[in-house]
Amino acid sequence: MSSFLDNSAFFGVTVSLIGYQLGILLKRKFKNPVFNPLLISILFVILMLMICHVKYEDYNTGAKYISFLLTPATVCLALPLYQQMELLKNHVKAILIGSVAGIISALGSVFLLAKIFGLNHREYVTLLPKSITTAIGMGIAEELGGIVTITVAVIIITGILGNMTGEWICKIFRIKQPIAKGLALGTAAHAIGTAKAMEMGEVEGAISSLAIAVAGLLTVVGASIFSYFI
Repeated sequence: MSSFLDNSAFFGVTVSLIGYQLGILLKRKFKNPVFNPLLISILFVILMLMICHVKYEDYNTGAKYISFLLTPATVCLALPLYQQMELLKNHVKAILIGSVAGIISALGSVFLLAKIFGLNHREYVTLLPKSITTAIGMGIAEELGGIVTITVAVIIITGILGNMTGEWICKIFRIKQPIAKGLALGTAAHAIGTAKAMEMGEVEGAISSLAIAVAGLLTVVGASIFSYFI
C-alpha cells in the first residue's frame, strides 16, 4: 500500500477512475439521479484522501492528467452539433433568445441572492460565472477579482445539480420541445448538463452543446456589466 501511495500519479488517476466507475454502477443499479457519477466520484476521492492521509497536492499530481482529456472531449461535442446543423439554422432566433434569457436569469439570480445575504463584491463576482464551463468561468472570476477556487467548486455543483434535476424540472413544467430542453441544460448547467441532454436525445445534446459556447460568450460580457451592481 505504501508503494502505491508513494506513486502519486498512479494513485490520483486510479482513485478518480474507480470513483467514477462506482458512480456509474450505482446509477445503473438504483436508476436515481442522486447517484450522479461525478458526485459519487468526488465523494469517493475525498473519502480515500482522508482514509489514506494523502494531501490534495499529491493526489492532484496524477489526477491532473485526466483533465487533459477535457479539451478533446469538449471538441467531440461539435459532432452532434454538426449533425443537427439544419435544425440549428431553422431555429437560430429561438436559440439566441433562449440563451440570452438563460444568462440574464443566471446572473440576475446571483445578484438577488448576493443582496439578500449581504455578500461583498469579491464574493459576489466569485459566484457570477456559476453556470458556464469551468475554463471560461475561472478566467472571468480571476479578471473580476473573485476567488477562483470557489468559482470552480460552484460551477461543478451547479452542473451536478442541473444534471440531477434537469429532466425532472422539464417534466414538472411540461417542457417537451427538445430544443428548449437542450437550451435549458446547456445554458444553466454547462458540460455536465450537456451530458444529461445527450442521454435525453440527439437534438437535446446538439442544442445543449451550442448553448455552452453561446452562454460562455454572453457571460463574459454580462458578468462584466453585472459586476458593477455590487
